Amino acid sequence: MQACGKGTLGRKLHFHQRSITSITESATKQHHVRLLQLNQKLAALTRSARYDDALHLFDKILKSYQHLKPDHYTLSTVITACANARNVSFGNQLHAYATRTGLIVASHHVANTLLSLYAKARDLVSVKQVFSDIHDPDFYSWTTLLSACVKHGDVGFACELFDKIPKRDVAIWNAMITGCMENGHEDIGVGLFREMHRLGVIHDNYSYASVLSECFVDLIDFGRQVHSLVIKTGSFVRPSVVNALLTMYFNCHNVVDAYTAFDEAVNYVYDQITYNVMIDGLVSLGRAEEAFELFIEMLETYMKPTDLTFVSLMSSCLDASVGYQVHALSVKMGFEAYTSVGNAMITMYSNFADLRAAYTVFGSLEAKDLVSWNTMISSYAQMNLGRSAILAYAEMQRIGIEPDEFTFGSLLTSSEFVVVVEMIQSLAIKNGLISKIYVSNALVSAYSQQGLMNEAYQIFHVSPKNLISWNTVISGLLLNGLPTKGFEQFSNLLNSGLRPNAYTFSIVLSICASISALQQGKQIHNYILRKGFSSIASLGNALMTMYAKCGALDWSSRIFNLMNERDVISWNGQISAYAQHGQGREAVDCFEAMQAFGVKPDQTTFTTLLSACSHTGLVDDGIQIFNSMVNSFEIVPGDDHYSCVVDLLSRAGHFDEVERIINDTHFQVHSKVWWTLFSACAAHGNSRLGRLAAQNLLESENDESSVYVVLSNIYAAAGEWEEAANIRELMQNNGVMKQPGSSWVSL
Repeated sequence: MQACGKGTLGRKLHFHQRSITSITESATKQHHVRLLQLNQKLAALTRSARYDDALHLFDKILKSYQHLKPDHYTLSTVITACANARNVSFGNQLHAYATRTGLIVASHHVANTLLSLYAKARDLVSVKQVFSDIHDPDFYSWTTLLSACVKHGDVGFACELFDKIPKRDVAIWNAMITGCMENGHEDIGVGLFREMHRLGVIHDNYSYASVLSECFVDLIDFGRQVHSLVIKTGSFVRPSVVNALLTMYFNCHNVVDAYTAFDEAVNYVYDQITYNVMIDGLVSLGRAEEAFELFIEMLETYMKPTDLTFVSLMSSCLDASVGYQVHALSVKMGFEAYTSVGNAMITMYSNFADLRAAYTVFGSLEAKDLVSWNTMISSYAQMNLGRSAILAYAEMQRIGIEPDEFTFGSLLTSSEFVVVVEMIQSLAIKNGLISKIYVSNALVSAYSQQGLMNEAYQIFHVSPKNLISWNTVISGLLLNGLPTKGFEQFSNLLNSGLRPNAYTFSIVLSICASISALQQGKQIHNYILRKGFSSIASLGNALMTMYAKCGALDWSSRIFNLMNERDVISWNGQISAYAQHGQGREAVDCFEAMQAFGVKPDQTTFTTLLSACSHTGLVDDGIQIFNSMVNSFEIVPGDDHYSCVVDLLSRAGHFDEVERIINDTHFQVHSKVWWTLFSACAAHGNSRLGRLAAQNLLESENDESSVYVVLSNIYAAAGEWEEAANIRELMQNNGVMKQPGSSWVSL
């Protein structure tokens, strides 16, 4: 019985153990299913960009489901949400949790997402710390660390790491090359690409796209070599490589080769993005008509445009009627609800100075994002409506949209008063955006415009700097009459390791022109030639102006003759150079050549020409040019044109014509013109017009003794002695004293 009882008890115990095990396994399975469901929900929230909701769910898992332990998938997903939301403080807590639970060591996935979090947060110290905790880094670990180091300026450390990697696959090479090319270290990036080729590591489409899309003017020869390699290796079948090639040629202002690459791609592969790159590239170089022709070709090939297509086209619209058609077509094709397209419409209409239409589009946008508000604020700023820009900012704040650096940058461009600039600076500090480079650059520009270069330089000195920062402070120094200081900052820019661009050189050349620094101008010219910028039309124009103002007309003409592409500014510059050196006939001949080349003159052309004719006595040519401006080119004369004609005729003694012009109700005669006429009357003894000129001058300059003296002399020269005496008496009655003469010679 005892044995039987014992056996029965044993069977019962065994049954209970199996039951407990079954229950435990069932509970574990349920927990696993529940965790799987929560992980899937976390992943769905993260994929939908609902990052805050994902973080709240994770917090709920820890607090409400204490029997559930997050696994590596849970943690890596929520860290990804943190990284995308730029929520570093929550990320730090997750890092601590991963360390405490051992998941950072047990799972590469957790460690790598932490690396990504800190890399996006630009926290290089934490990136290095997480990497050091990984016992056996994989390729993702290495590439993330290398990219972070290069992007944040620690290129030397990245190169040391690169050399230590035991096995470098193409992804490692690409990470280094991309980081270097995108962050101002093109020489290292190009060197690595060539080394990769030498070692026989096969380039992929990402390798080609990385180097090509960052090739600018001084790397055009290298870019062409890569282009040849692309064709040789058959990589032309990759749309990303084709698009990078097109980007490279547009970066180098080489439209011909861009078209060639595009035509080659048609034989292999092209898509909507390829068309978009071509359209956007043409727009960026001011070739709007060609961009629209390509858009029509796109439609004819039954390739549907994308929202980016319309964004590019709208940014290139210079004619309101064309803009309305593009707007209508975008609505017809279903892009009206796209916020990016709406934002482009706002910008387009503000460029047309049609603020009413811009505001209508803004008001109709169902989903206004930060860009929408920034675009509207920027539109007000462009129209110098600073108060409206501030009110838009206040409304944006009221509905809970937080500003970014571009918001404050736009507000600063429309600030007319120092007190407003200081207020916006305080707001930027309050919002934690004062260290953003876009804000600091805008502040430097705003204070420069207000003539407060000390304040501008203080901000520049303590702020992070990019090339725009240097260009802004150099331009500000030129604007405020400090050209020598501008030269000093240009020298500091060269020593900083940043590469000057075409705008930098144009500013420095303007400095050279303003102080006739021919020697320094020639040095800048040599630098431009060495760096491959000589083909840029704007720099050719700046060089022409510099040489002309420094007295080197032959050099100015040589630059003009060597230019491959001459725009209206180029021709105006050459005409102006002749005018400055008293060569009126050459200026007229240049104008005729300009028309022969099919370049349409503008208002500045005629102002410069008329001034040249006036100073060189080319009366008939001047009158003919004025008439052609009105009749042939249908340009309505402005005050400057009338002033030049008055100067031209009065110098030659054609006072009847002058009188007819100044009696024209459409012409408001300025003080400068009255002085010109007054001097001519004195030279030719015309007392009647001289009196008229004197009366007008005395209305604005009644204490100017020279007016009385010259008018008295005019009457005396004409034998009108009584009138001369009356002027002298009037001068005494008004208490105007003739300034005594003085001499630098001491006896």
